[in-house]
Amino acid sequence: MSDTVTSRLPGFHKLPMEERHAHLSRMFRLTPEDLQQLLGSEALQPVLANQMIENAVGTFSLPLGLGLNLQVNGRDYLVPMAVEEPSVVAAVSFAAKIVREAGGFIGEADPSLMIGQVQVSRYGDPTVATERILEHKEQILALANSFHPAMVARGGGAKDVEVRVLPAPEGPRGEPLLIVHLIIDAQEAMGANLINTMAEGVAPLIEQVTGGKVYLRILSNLADRRLARAMCRIPIPLLADFEMPAEEIAEGIAQASRFAEADPYRAATHNKGVMNGIDSVAIATGQDWRAIEAGAHAFACRNGQYRPLSTWYLEEGHLVGRIELPMALGTVGGPIKIHPGVQMALKLMQTTSVRELAMVFAAVGLAQNFAALRALGSVGIQKGHMAMHARCVAVTAGARGDWVEKIANLLVKAGHVKVEKARELLASLPAEDAAAATGTTV
Repeated sequence: MSDTVTSRLPGFHKLPMEERHAHLSRMFRLTPEDLQQLLGSEALQPVLANQMIENAVGTFSLPLGLGLNLQVNGRDYLVPMAVEEPSVVAAVSFAAKIVREAGGFIGEADPSLMIGQVQVSRYGDPTVATERILEHKEQILALANSFHPAMVARGGGAKDVEVRVLPAPEGPRGEPLLIVHLIIDAQEAMGANLINTMAEGVAPLIEQVTGGKVYLRILSNLADRRLARAMCRIPIPLLADFEMPAEEIAEGIAQASRFAEADPYRAATHNKGVMNGIDSVAIATGQDWRAIEAGAHAFACRNGQYRPLSTWYLEEGHLVGRIELPMALGTVGGPIKIHPGVQMALKLMQTTSVRELAMVFAAVGLAQNFAALRALGSVGIQKGHMAMHARCVAVTAGARGDWVEKIANLLVKAGHVKVEKARELLASLPAEDAAAATGTTV
């Protein structure tokens, strides 16, 4: 790797892909094999796919882009993003550029504490059962840790036992639910297999001390002991755009945030925008994005109403943004060490720990949200989104090469971004241009 990695790459989006590769090669000292992984020819092979899942019939690709300009805690990050939706990568890059001018994002992340749940039934008196479990806490922890001594040697493993008694879902006549929580430090792993093994392993002991019957033994994807946070403070003058005053744009963003805080219908779409960015990075880096999504949305309604994961408000001449959400990530385990594309993505990101990775994820989510609210609170989201969408429409209609951009620009100018219109534009070209535009011969 070169001495200086910067995420500030002006004009990168205008370069041909070959020149982008050349730039990355110089910055990261990439080998020809590394570049082949980026192009997909050395990515996931069918034989490996067949070992990863059942009934495999092939592999499936997504575009891989780089989110630029991101700076977290004073450090630059090039962010790999695997996503099919137009404007996601551009939005993160643009928002990160504004925040960078304001000093960048500040991030933090909790230790990798996860929860393993053990459900106990037919236990008798819940108070007595709870006392019995807590009396045997050290024995339960020792048994749990015996299943993963290497993790314990690295400082991880089971750290605590908690008991929750929940009202019966059937009402007063039903048996209250007795749930044992194993609090487990998963270190650099997401931890699903580790946690499930420990939860299953201690179940017989819990049955023995309570006299009850254990049913479910499984991790919880509501990883609320493993939160990641990011924040930024943007001087209001930096927000001026769209021929609108900066103060008006700032007010629009703050009002959009208030809307999401009050209304679950809006909060769902607000959070979808946050997850546009986070999911894209999760897929590129081999994370369990379904678990991240489940945890994020459960966390959003932890107080009884579905609320936004991020908030924005005005304070002393600044627009302040904050985000907090569960972030159960891994730098080991899963497909991380076997999927060559994932390895390449992590090589580009250059994070050194799972907590650092979580901070970057949170910052990406906040950047994505900022870009969306900035548009929504001013000129509307469709203006920028449709410009990107027009390129996909042009390709669908048959445009190729340089003509994709030309047809897309004509669609936007006409205000009619539809496949039929794109085909009409292609059909109206002179024969020689039409052949070039569609990659056919005259």
